Amino acid sequence: MEESLFESLKLSLNEAIEHAEGKVKVRKRKVTIKPVPMFNALEIRNTRNNLGLTQSTFAQLLGVSKKTVEAWEAGTNLPNGSAMRLLQLFAENPALAQAEVIVEDELEFA
Repeated sequence: MEESLFESLKLSLNEAIEHAEGKVKVRKRKVTIKPVPMFNALEIRNTRNNLGLTQSTFAQLLGVSKKTVEAWEAGTNLPNGSAMRLLQLFAENPALAQAEVIVEDELEFA
């Protein structure tokens, strides 16, 4: 296995040298990431409500505490970049969030 890894690296380096010397052309791809959007308190609350989640369940989904969600929705704190990205993904595609939520219905008789 080590030989094949070595050979692969050697081949890649030789190709890079040949490209740098102008002997071969390589395909280039530019990747751009959409900027992380900002969510205000109302947008966060609306996203949570659109998903039909309580603050507690929404916090579990995002991996934060309920107090953190409360602070976001009150406008006293802002989510960090990764939380903003998750909010964006869940707002744009609620099925992503719903796929992570397990609902268990229980019948209760009086």
